[in-house]
Amino acid sequence: MGYQQDIFKAAKCTLPWKKLSGKSLLITGATGLIGGAIVDVLMNRPTIDFNVYALGRNKDRFKSLFDKYSNIDNLHFLEQDVTKPMQGDMTFHYIIHAASGANPMEYATNPVGVMKTNILGTINLMDYGLQHHLEKFLLVSSGEVYGEGNGNVFTENYSGYVDCNSVRACYPSSKRAAETLCASYASQYGVDINIVRPSHIYGPYFTESDNRVYAQFIRNVLRGDDIVMKSTGEQFRSWCYVVDCVSAILYIVLKGKSGEAYNVADNNSNINIKSLAEMIAEIGGRKVLIEQPSAI
Repeated sequence: MGYQQDIFKAAKCTLPWKKLSGKSLLITGATGLIGGAIVDVLMNRPTIDFNVYALGRNKDRFKSLFDKYSNIDNLHFLEQDVTKPMQGDMTFHYIIHAASGANPMEYATNPVGVMKTNILGTINLMDYGLQHHLEKFLLVSSGEVYGEGNGNVFTENYSGYVDCNSVRACYPSSKRAAETLCASYASQYGVDINIVRPSHIYGPYFTESDNRVYAQFIRNVLRGDDIVMKSTGEQFRSWCYVVDCVSAILYIVLKGKSGEAYNVADNNSNINIKSLAEMIAEIGGRKVLIEQPSAI
């Protein structure tokens, strides 16, 4: 079953969709992997009696992804950087904040920008929502908030460990801060919030600049190249297909208990990096080569 068929199936799942009737939804990061799939599912509902506002910074990418819905009046594009305060008087009853610098390259090249997106983005969206009849706010956080694993399964009440004095911590630390902001707005202002913590998400619409390992491996194979690894790839990761992740997000939007955080993962998709590379290489008829870095 292909991506589009999976979207159709997710759009028809049994949920209290009537909650969205007559409402306006704001999806940030709408041209990203998760945000884009959320838009796809919503636009494939049998009845679209709500408005979806897809927020992003690249109108051309929006058109390339969603031109197939150009005949649907319920989809709108908003060009906005979430680190800047939002202007206007439009009401968004539901806000799904999926904008984030999830590209590992940015952790090294733009760590301040990563933190601003996660922290200022949450503040700006919350403040705007409070002034414009917000009913529900969902933060797409990350399983990285758990930091370094101890070999045990992560549960939602596990606090984990993150070395705050490292540049790499820009992502998990700012996601943690965004979660605390959500809890604080809920406590101080009565905002109905939910937090989702996806594991490593994969899907078809990654960008050319995306250097997450699965995207690199797929690009290698599509170019007809072997996959060259610079390590033995023993790192063990939990993966989740993007449509499954979005199905969980929409379930939580419509049925989640206010104030709760939820892990989103697939117990059948736990695999180390080497095994992932070998699986992708086999599909593409290529090989996996391991080149250990030269000692200096």
